[in-house]
Amino acid sequence: MLIIQILLIVFLIFALSRVVLRFRSGQIKATEFFFWSVLFISAIAVVTFPQETTNLANILGIGRGVDLVVYASIVTLFYLVFRIYVMIEDLRHEITLLVRKIALRQTQSKLSLK
Repeated sequence: MLIIQILLIVFLIFALSRVVLRFRSGQIKATEFFFWSVLFISAIAVVTFPQETTNLANILGIGRGVDLVVYASIVTLFYLVFRIYVMIEDLRHEITLLVRKIALRQTQSKLSLK
């Protein structure tokens, strides 16, 4: 096993431990725990058995295993960016509603004082 493989596996196990700790403390939901656990465990498998990615890539009609990993990473990143975008839009909408409610309350309290 190469030094880079050992370093990557140590990092991925550390990242997986952070996921487990956040799930236990209730900071992430079960679906998020499942997603991140599968992602990091898959990464550990890819680092441990790099030849298997080449075999899988050949089955899927992709030339090299590293290409498969890059494609899968890009798709995963697009998905995560989409999720973040949706979350930000939801937060923006909630903030807008909250600001409106606060403004209406302040206006009503000023009118009732007069």
